[in-house]
Amino acid sequence: MERLYLGCIAGASADAEAEARRRWDSIAKPLGSLGLLEDTVVKIAALTGNADVSLDRRAVVVMCADNGVVCEGVTQTGQEVTAAVAREILRSESSVCRMAEVAHADVIPVDIGMVEPVEGVADHSVARGTANIAAGPAMTREQAERAVDVGVAMVRDLAAQGYRILATGEMGIGNTTTSSAIASALLDRPVVEMTGRGAGLSDAGLRRKIAAIERAFEVNRPDRSDPFDVLSKLGGFDIAGMAGMFIGGAIYRVPVLVDGFISAVAALLAQRIRRECAISAIASHVSAEPAASLALSAAGLKPLICAGMRLGEGTGAVALLPLLDMALAVYGGMTTFGDIGIAAYEHFEPETGN
Repeated sequence: MERLYLGCIAGASADAEAEARRRWDSIAKPLGSLGLLEDTVVKIAALTGNADVSLDRRAVVVMCADNGVVCEGVTQTGQEVTAAVAREILRSESSVCRMAEVAHADVIPVDIGMVEPVEGVADHSVARGTANIAAGPAMTREQAERAVDVGVAMVRDLAAQGYRILATGEMGIGNTTTSSAIASALLDRPVVEMTGRGAGLSDAGLRRKIAAIERAFEVNRPDRSDPFDVLSKLGGFDIAGMAGMFIGGAIYRVPVLVDGFISAVAALLAQRIRRECAISAIASHVSAEPAASLALSAAGLKPLICAGMRLGEGTGAVALLPLLDMALAVYGGMTTFGDIGIAAYEHFEPETGN
């Protein structure tokens, strides 16, 4: 079976990147004064091969899936909440829907592996939830590859419909446990260091969560050098789908926004599968989860928002869209130094020596 994630990824356009930099430098303001917002616009230009950056159609894709590790008591709520929130998203009543309305973004919920299917949610289910990682592999390797391909296909299809930027979102009770497990494996860091309280665990709940992940390592012995081995033994379908979106963004030249911790782990996983897909990922914010900044740093990503958010659903990624709109208003509509007849700022290297 053909695997979409193996599609051709061309390099970023050096010409479009240089043109975007020149455009920023020509605007009548101090050089680089919009910081990471300028860098993000340049990255999008380089990805798309066009310095005339437009983000006029956007969507957040919410990957919904259930995780068998919930039976280990690692969450406050049960798996029924995944389907309940998916219904809220479908009715445009969830947190991400309220925020997306302000950001003029469509919200697309995807069932990539929920235990309980929800009528009206796009059905791309690989299986009805994963197995308990503390007792064995979460999924087969073939299922892991299929789930990644779901994400790639979503980007392909949405790009064909004219979407210019996509945000990653997820909904799946137990997915901070699977994300912490994957992060611990990929970064070779202690489980206790990579595991937080998720949606609000007690001390006892946190101890159960750490113990479940440690058992998952003992039982499954994931190969850190093989990203699909790590994903299939420790992960979730939602993480796999988001990883596929970052790969699809690189293949089909669509920028894809990283949301919080779970999405950051998916971006890191995507890079371990296809290193060259880093050109598509843009970090929106740094989550309050303890391993979030480590995952972003390992993926070479700098978050633009530091607000202590940890809601999920794609809310942090959607929050970046209005900031990008404001950056593009300057990039595309500001007066240049030439317009007002004064000399432009120059780039100077700092002096070295004593």
